[in-house]
Formats: sequence, C-alpha cells, structure tokens
Amino acid sequence: MTESRARPPVEIGLNAAVVAISGRSPCILAIGGGAGGRDALPFGPFDPRQHRTFETSLRASVEAQTALKLGYIEQLYTFGDRGRQKLPDEAGTHMVSVGYIALTRTDAEANERLAEAGAAWRDWYTYLPWEDWRQGRPALIDQLILPALKAFAADNTREERASALPSMRTRLRLAFGLDDFPWDEERVLERYELLYEAGLAEEAVTDGRTGSCHPAPGIAMRHDHRRILATAMARLRGKIKYRPVIFELMAPEFTLTELQATVEAISGRHLHKQNFRRLVEGAELVEATGGSTAATGGRPAALFRFRRRILEERPAPGLKVGMR
Repeated sequence: MTESRARPPVEIGLNAAVVAISGRSPCILAIGGGAGGRDALPFGPFDPRQHRTFETSLRASVEAQTALKLGYIEQLYTFGDRGRQKLPDEAGTHMVSVGYIALTRTDAEANERLAEAGAAWRDWYTYLPWEDWRQGRPALIDQLILPALKAFAADNTREERASALPSMRTRLRLAFGLDDFPWDEERVLERYELLYEAGLAEEAVTDGRTGSCHPAPGIAMRHDHRRILATAMARLRGKIKYRPVIFELMAPEFTLTELQATVEAISGRHLHKQNFRRLVEGAELVEATGGSTAATGGRPAALFRFRRRILEERPAPGLKVGMR
C-alpha cells in the first residue's frame, strides 16, 4: 500500500496533429500563447466520465479549442517517456499522451473561427525545414546539420563500441541518405530524434538534456509536440502510397496540377509532371468530371474527382511516389 501511494498519478492526454493544405503549403493547426510562447498542437485530457473513447474525446477537445470539426482521424502512437513535460525532480502528475493525425480542408469561414479561438494554420516546414526537398536538397543540411551531427557521432564512438545498438554513424547514414543510402522521406522521426539527442533541437535544451546547444533551424514547440508532428509527417508520407488519404485534403473537384502540388507538399519532394500523370492514370484513382477551370491563368484545365469505386476494386490504392 505504501509503495502504491508513492507512485505519481498518471494522466492521459490526447494530442492532434491536424493537417490541411493552404495554397500549396502543408499546414499544421497550432495553438499559440503557451509556455514560453511556443506553439502547441491541440491537446486535452481524456476524461472517461465524459467520453467513452479517446477519439470522441479528442474531437470534442479540438472543437472546443479551435472551433474546427475533424474529418479523417487516425491514432499515431503513445508518448509516455518520463520527462516529456519538464517538472522539478520529475514531480507531479505523469502525462501520457496519445497522438493522433487528422486531415481536413480549409475555408475562409473556418479560418475566421480558428482566429477567434487563438489557433492558426502554420506551414509544417517552419518546424522541420530540413524535410522540404521540393526545391532540391536544403542547404542547411550540409551547412549546419550534418557537421554538427558528425561531430556528435565522433564524440560518442567510444561508448557505442560496447553497445549492441546501431551506431550513431549508421543511424546518421540511414536517416540523412549518406554514402550509398538514398534519402527516405519517411524517416522524419529518426532525423528529429538524432537532432534532439545531439542537442540541436531547442527542446533538448529546455528539457535539460544537454549543457550547451546550437539549435538547428526550425521553430521549437511546446513539450514534445514537435516529435508528435514528426511522427504525423512520417505516417502521412507513408500512408499516401497505399491509401487514398490524399483526397481528404483535396477539394471535391481539382486539377491534376493541384493534386500534384498537394502530393509534393506532403512528401516534400519534387515530382516530374509527366511521370506523375502516368502514375495517377495507372493508379485509376481519379476520373474526369467533364468540367474545366481557367483559374490557373492559362489554358482551361480539366477537373477531376476521386474515383471512390477504387476502394472496392483494390486492397491498397495509393500514389506510390518515391517507391524504390
């Protein structure tokens, strides 16, 4: 009984990485004005007296904080490491968070409600800028990140020799596509974890994990919300290859150029126009509406919509961009 009473109370929190496309930018819904002025993902405690499931609780919490009704939603991971929310001597309630990713669409009316609620859409590459390869390999990787990570790996070589885990150098090669390894856009979390361990993520300093730090570019978030964002980004980048979730972010009718821009925004890579169109045609995910739009400023572009029958025809319909 004494041991049981000494255990700190545990609270279950729910975090949502809510994703939408605004213009041609992949955006995450952020709540501002928190501890240290950092952005946060929408979050709230789970109260089983009010809600039967995590999902219903999360939907209610997000709507209360942002006035936004969620569409597609999927559980990501449970984040429960000690020290996630820094407290003196690790005292107080231990928070275990269940992370979710949710996809939605933006419109002017919804954005007004978000502004009134103190929430806003933020380009997710402002938090993880090294993940955006649409204009080629980001210069900050070679100029700032890799030199610092290689120095950190060299300092840890002696300790790693006695460990059965992959070395820091091996993790670095896999995560950042060095030597003979290709860049894998789905290794978002591995890259963020390396930066955190090396003290290059500002959150590591806040958490007291390192004595000194020269943070890599990228806006820090409250607690471990940037880690949850990295997990969500990785999940979505993988998911679009075998499930048609990309259309949860599209308007009911769209051009192939708009579809390509959305896939590029999420995957963080530039796609060859003709190759992408052949990929879409081969996947049979869309069908022409018969309409067109002149909003592109040039010749009227044909409009398409998601072909929902594909869900009955194939077990894993998706756009397999970047598959090797």
